[in-house]
Amino acid sequence: MTKSDESLSLRICLVGPSYPYRGGISHYNTRLALELRKKHEVYLVNYKRLYPEILFPGKTQFDESKNPFLIESDRIIDSINPLSWLKAAFRIARFNPDIVIVQWWHPFFTPALVKICTILRVLGKGKIIFICHNVVPHERSILDGILTRIAFIAVDAFLVQSNEDRDNLLYIKKRAHFILHPLPLFDFFKRGDINRLQARENIKSGDKNLILFFGYIRPYKGLKYLLEAMPSIMEKIKIHLYVVGEFYQDSTFYKDFVKENDLAGNVTFVDRYVDNDEVENYFVASDLVVLPYVSATQSAIAQIALAFERPIVVTDVGGLPEVVSEERTGFIVPPEDSEALASAVIRYFSEDWGTKMLPYFEDEKKRFAWAGMVSALEELFNSIQGV
Repeated sequence: MTKSDESLSLRICLVGPSYPYRGGISHYNTRLALELRKKHEVYLVNYKRLYPEILFPGKTQFDESKNPFLIESDRIIDSINPLSWLKAAFRIARFNPDIVIVQWWHPFFTPALVKICTILRVLGKGKIIFICHNVVPHERSILDGILTRIAFIAVDAFLVQSNEDRDNLLYIKKRAHFILHPLPLFDFFKRGDINRLQARENIKSGDKNLILFFGYIRPYKGLKYLLEAMPSIMEKIKIHLYVVGEFYQDSTFYKDFVKENDLAGNVTFVDRYVDNDEVENYFVASDLVVLPYVSATQSAIAQIALAFERPIVVTDVGGLPEVVSEERTGFIVPPEDSEALASAVIRYFSEDWGTKMLPYFEDEKKRFAWAGMVSALEELFNSIQGV
């Protein structure tokens, strides 16, 4: 039997954040490790320090949930301490992995990952695969492109999760060996122990039609266009918007806009990182999730909504149209277009699209199963053996 046999258990080192760090990539990495362990031996190398506090825009990097996603990991990598990079590389080499799978999302980590991967190329025979969450950052500079090119030199293959990231990858590394597989469902928030009425009581939302904007707020998320759409929506239907997420920018513009346009009774800001235990409340309570992004590669928010079988309005940017099926799981509208957002929301409620879309979710969710992600990684590994 050879390593190309898909039934063979592999030794896999997974490099990326997990508990005690919060956020989508930490959750993703944990969920992937658990799925890989159903079939393979997995060693998870975590960060001892992720971002220096001065560079982190939120209140804390750590998961303070009562029920965090726990998994054992080896916390070694300090993003700004080169000695820790050496330690991590030698520790991984001793594990002697067939594959080293690295979570890639920002060129800030280039120095650490280049050092680790370069040492592993010398000491081991394991293939190095980067899972790209963003090939390049949403808000980028020339330096980001340079650092990304450097980081990708020692990588054998890539898994990208949208067509836009595929194009970005091939622009940076023209002959990159890659596979494309969509971001899997973020199904780990779904506990299934509350109904819609209970969820609405928990968040004190009342009985109006409820739309949800979820996740941290930065300009590329396009929240201002959704707020601009609210007056038009309110002329046609009774509506309440929940904006749930920590501001990673000054919130003054958004909150002043709400006051100046007499929206205070129809918009609720939950200006903080929502713990794992609370996520279910907001999605179960909501009728419709809106992602008015100006730019995107893919979005964990869309994958949370799909897991809860909540229809989504997305803008036609990045990989979002690849996730939402028009008139099956949601609507796709042009970016930076408040009128189009308003029309989609009004149409959803006035034409009872919630009922019409519900039967499609079960089949649509099959496209985003975690087992499919594992199979894609196995296929990618098999394709680069001997290369």
